[in-house]
Amino acid sequence: VRLEESGGGLVQDGGSLSLSCAATGRSLSGYKLAWFRQAPGKDREFVAAIAWSERRTYYADSVKGRFTVARVNGENAMHLQMSSLKPEDTAVYYCAAGRPILSSLRDEAFYHYWGQGTQVTVSS
Repeated sequence: VRLEESGGGLVQDGGSLSLSCAATGRSLSGYKLAWFRQAPGKDREFVAAIAWSERRTYYADSVKGRFTVARVNGENAMHLQMSSLKPEDTAVYYCAAGRPILSSLRDEAFYHYWGQGTQVTVSS
């Protein structure tokens, strides 16, 4: 699976931004697609995920209610709609694909395919 992110950029505190992740190479049936992020000097952390077949979504507590992850109908792609952005959301955002069980959903070690990342900067 090849993953490619797009849509990062600079936005003001309280603003909105949408990221996209396009997947090519194989069927995503049975996969979970996730967003992780890594801020300078910090470990990479889970943001959100979607179970591709079931369309069930999962979120980190820090973004729940502000971010929405969804499939793009008819395409092997997903969006991450981010609103009410805060400076602490500033990070490189990565798209990832894997087959983690539910208890490992937030563990990057269970995702075998990664995009190159896209920078999101929220200015105060």
